[in-house]
Amino acid sequence: MSVSVVVPIYNEIETIPLLYSSLHGVLANLGRDYEILFVDDGSSDGSTAKLKEVAATDPHVKVVEFRRNYGQTAAMHAGIQHASMDVVITLDGDMQNDPEDIPMMLEKIDEGFDLVHGWRKNRQDAFVNRKLPSKIANWLISKVTKFPIHDLGCTLKAIRREIAVELELYGEMHRFIPILAHQRGAKCVEVVTRHHARRFGQTKYGIGRTTRVVLDLLTVAYMQQFFTSPMKLFGRMGFACLGIAGLSVLTTIGMKLIGQVDMTGNPLLLFAVLSTILGSQMFGMGLLGEVNARIYYASNGNDSYAVRSLTNFDDDSPHSIKMRRQAA
Repeated sequence: MSVSVVVPIYNEIETIPLLYSSLHGVLANLGRDYEILFVDDGSSDGSTAKLKEVAATDPHVKVVEFRRNYGQTAAMHAGIQHASMDVVITLDGDMQNDPEDIPMMLEKIDEGFDLVHGWRKNRQDAFVNRKLPSKIANWLISKVTKFPIHDLGCTLKAIRREIAVELELYGEMHRFIPILAHQRGAKCVEVVTRHHARRFGQTKYGIGRTTRVVLDLLTVAYMQQFFTSPMKLFGRMGFACLGIAGLSVLTTIGMKLIGQVDMTGNPLLLFAVLSTILGSQMFGMGLLGEVNARIYYASNGNDSYAVRSLTNFDDDSPHSIKMRRQAA
């Protein structure tokens, strides 16, 4: 299968020539058609000119230039959407990922897997501000999503293009690509990959990203379980609120009957009113969520399921036409 390599670049002028040379050396020996897509994420250090310099010498190199810095997730998404080959490889532009791992990952794709994601088992980063937060985040994400994984932060991945283009990436969602693909029915496998210490510049990531990752984790957990039917979540919360309201009312009446507290001055009565209001709001949010989910699937022509293949279907059947459009 042919290969598209997507590399987000943000102020990496020193690494670009070395990274291109390393990628070209690996890809040229694969015996496959390939392209290298550098996505310039609003660089301000001359990386843009250096990328166009490289592209002028090699037709395999393509450059997607952003007007400003939008972040790694946006750059990854743009690269995937502009890729034209069968398999999409993603890796960082700081040369900490090793292009020599690409052939091994493609072998896994050839075995029938849809997504191969790397595990930086011997990670060459600072412990306190990089490795420790990453270990905690990976453990938390694995527990919440029930998706067994050691290293969601590894950018080096190989994905079948028909799976990659289905993924909706925003915020910090690029690190959740394996989970989002698994949700779409992709066969995923984790492999140990090499990792090198940063040679130039400074890392763009720090411990401050933890909050954003946790917030995106909440979004992913919601999408995994309740995206197609939000009422299952908000309905349960609504019933819980109404149950608490009923219990508070019964307790207030009981206290009135034994003559301990006047009902109008009992805070439990006010708590019952508040719980009833919250319960009603939960049901309303659930209904709005259900309507929005149906608008999402109907207006965009999206399905709540994913089809891997079709057998003995006419070429002009609706699903065949849709799958050809997605593949294109």
